[in-house]
Amino acid sequence: MATAERTVRAGDVVLVGRAASVQFAGRAGFAFRVVGVDARPTYAGWAWLDGYQLDNLGRAVARRRIFVRRAGLARPRVT
Repeated sequence: MATAERTVRAGDVVLVGRAASVQFAGRAGFAFRVVGVDARPTYAGWAWLDGYQLDNLGRAVARRRIFVRRAGLARPRVT
């Protein structure tokens, strides 16, 4: 997994796991399609993301709003 860039934008797919926040310490984490990034200031390096949790086929299974450490997000590898 490659580390995500510091900038996360609508349309991006990121991998969310323990490195993004201890609340996501599940066994494998999950893929998340970003539909919005809250522009309001928060703790340095952290952000509120709006979007959809994806299943292993890339289908949206749940709408979520998550608070994550940007440096802890990863990009899925393209094969």
